[in-house]
Amino acid sequence: MLRALCFILLSFIISSCGVKQTPSINKVNINQNWKFKVVKANVANDSWEQVSLPHTPKIEPMVVNDQWQGDAIYEKTLDISPTWKDKKVFIRFEAAMSHAQVWLNDTKLGEHLGGYLPFTYDLTDLISETKPNIIKVKLSNLDNPVIGPKPLNKLDFNTYGGLYRDVNLLIKDRLYITDEMHANKVASGGIFVTYPKVSAKTSTINVKTHIANDYKQSKDFTLKQKVYFNNELVAETSDDSLSLQANDNHQYNQTLNIENAHLWSPNSPNLYQLSTEIYLGDELIEQKNTRIGIRKFEFNAKHELLINGEKTFLRGVNRHQEYPHVGYATSAQADYRDAVKIKSAGFDYVRLSHYPHSKAFMDAADELGLVLIDAILGWQYYLENPDFKQQIINTCHDLIRRDRNHASVLAWECSLNESWMPEPFIADLHRAVKLEDPTGFSAGWQLGYDLYLQARQHRQKHYEVPTQPYNVSEYGDWEYYAQNAGLNQDSWSDLKEEERTSRQLLSAGEARLLQQARNLQEAHNDNLSFPAFADGYWVMFDYNRGYADDLESSGIMSLYRLPKYSYYFYQSQRSPQIKSDKFDSGPMVFIASEWNGHSSNNVRVFSNADEVELWLNNTLIAKQKPTQNKLSSHLTHPPFEFAMQQFKPGQLKAKAFIDGELVAEHSVTTAGEPAGIKLSIDISGQLPAVGVKDVVFAYAQLVDNKGNLVHTNGDEIHFSTTGDIEIVYSSDSLTEQGKAAVLLRIGESLKGGTIQASSSALNIKSSPLQIENLSN
Repeated sequence: MLRALCFILLSFIISSCGVKQTPSINKVNINQNWKFKVVKANVANDSWEQVSLPHTPKIEPMVVNDQWQGDAIYEKTLDISPTWKDKKVFIRFEAAMSHAQVWLNDTKLGEHLGGYLPFTYDLTDLISETKPNIIKVKLSNLDNPVIGPKPLNKLDFNTYGGLYRDVNLLIKDRLYITDEMHANKVASGGIFVTYPKVSAKTSTINVKTHIANDYKQSKDFTLKQKVYFNNELVAETSDDSLSLQANDNHQYNQTLNIENAHLWSPNSPNLYQLSTEIYLGDELIEQKNTRIGIRKFEFNAKHELLINGEKTFLRGVNRHQEYPHVGYATSAQADYRDAVKIKSAGFDYVRLSHYPHSKAFMDAADELGLVLIDAILGWQYYLENPDFKQQIINTCHDLIRRDRNHASVLAWECSLNESWMPEPFIADLHRAVKLEDPTGFSAGWQLGYDLYLQARQHRQKHYEVPTQPYNVSEYGDWEYYAQNAGLNQDSWSDLKEEERTSRQLLSAGEARLLQQARNLQEAHNDNLSFPAFADGYWVMFDYNRGYADDLESSGIMSLYRLPKYSYYFYQSQRSPQIKSDKFDSGPMVFIASEWNGHSSNNVRVFSNADEVELWLNNTLIAKQKPTQNKLSSHLTHPPFEFAMQQFKPGQLKAKAFIDGELVAEHSVTTAGEPAGIKLSIDISGQLPAVGVKDVVFAYAQLVDNKGNLVHTNGDEIHFSTTGDIEIVYSSDSLTEQGKAAVLLRIGESLKGGTIQASSSALNIKSSPLQIENLSN
């Protein structure tokens, strides 16, 4: 608080000394009040729908068998302030799926190919002072051979559609910091931060600022860089006599030293705030804030990863950004909740598969400590065509320009995943990475990149002794699904094929969920025997596939973000010493059993403790150290396995100990018939937000008359709401492991907002849950 008061006082003193304070870059969000209509047979109907962004053209069912594809039009009348008359006005689209044509009034601004990255247009000289200014966007998400990847009906994921991320107006002085996408300059445009020296004693920050002068005369100005940590100014520099000719632009280079630096790493994700300021005389005309983390990624002679000089193995996972029903049209808060779930599962690395994910998710990764591999769009599709190849190279440049200042990014996957690319094309992509980010790493699934990404099912024997840094990019799903890999296949003789696979829905039952967890345990353990610097399980959340009529269910969480047993296996691999108030952390223990008449008498317990006791009805069954076998020989925290004589109803309780101290407990109880419903809202570090089309999950848990969790599948639950809260797609949902889920969209207010659940078949009803009273 003292630092904050000092900062406020400092600002007051500066103001009192004659410096004119103006707002930072005037970013005006224009997500509200769009019109939308679908174009059919190349003719737009007259039926406009009022929508706000993020928007998807169709609310889909849980299992998407026929994703909407076609052409659509968005229109909006821009509110142009008279105060902008002498300013620069840009419009920036954070993403639009996937071929966009944009007009202002009758003037076409341009076209953009690709559905995942931003694009920006200059509106300054086209704004009318005498008539309404209408922005029009025509979008097509039809299969496009130049954009790729495969046609949707052959694709292993869905791409959805619409203006599904933010649209903003950028209002600037005519001497301004450029937009990195609009500038379209290699290793330039906007702000570009690098770290020539990284040390806890003294670190060096290099800031490159690209400035344009659109005045009709040259301008003398001052460029300042200020670095804050926890609101305290820790370094600053100023160039006081810069000059830029009319209609010219230039990239300025400045350096700051940070004493006693707080370095960024997965376990200590320290972030600084960089403030870049332009002054004309004593007037502050632009202030741009960039959140940065001081860190160094490098590899030693053994191709091991060093983060700030410390050897690090990255335990990770792949993620698709899809949400049920709304596809990609999620909120920043929803993306943050996904990141919290991933970090809470014990992961410190995410491969962003197989396209650029939102800035909101990457911001969350910076804050929570998730290392990222950032990817362009690609999957099993290559076209020997100049336009296609140039599109992919352009996408690589744009990806790096958007994301280069994120502390979390380890490497740029400018590679078409599982698409056999000719060597000259790989060389072009690798070169693009080095041009845009000379200190960064390229990554790809073929040779020719800095980092080699190789799925476990593709493993080549010569990588037992790697010649370059090696990452097990995917594992645990395909090889078990295809029944052609795995060390424990000799124990599968009594399992049907569908019981062996890692693709198991949450409703598949205890035995299959345990098998999925065993598959993952085996594969991850095997990965640790190879000289890889990271591995990434496929996949975090279940998802839809364009070519398939069912969910891809290898996720360790369901499509509705409910955990399977495998989630707790990975959670047990995290260090118990790492603790955070932003995500689930520290010591844990979990009994992977429903403990009913169908449960296995071999009880598996996941824990990161060094000793676990198992109790049945307050009687100690056994006290064990972790179980060491061929499936767990390389694991940090092998599971505990307890062989029970027979099933006896009652309460199983696990108590976990570290150095003899009780650190965690978990219990499961044999449940009776459903007698009630308990409601909860998925917060995961972010309360429901109003006015931004936030989407949150609501869960209804069946309980018996003693409050014990009931794990039945297929019971229909009906949800209802009051207030400005909408249930997306359907108010009815079936239980999985005793829990039903729906997706809620939050409106403009939480006042009077409640949700309630009931089951007519079970004749039970929950109490209303008041959403406005939720807290962390």
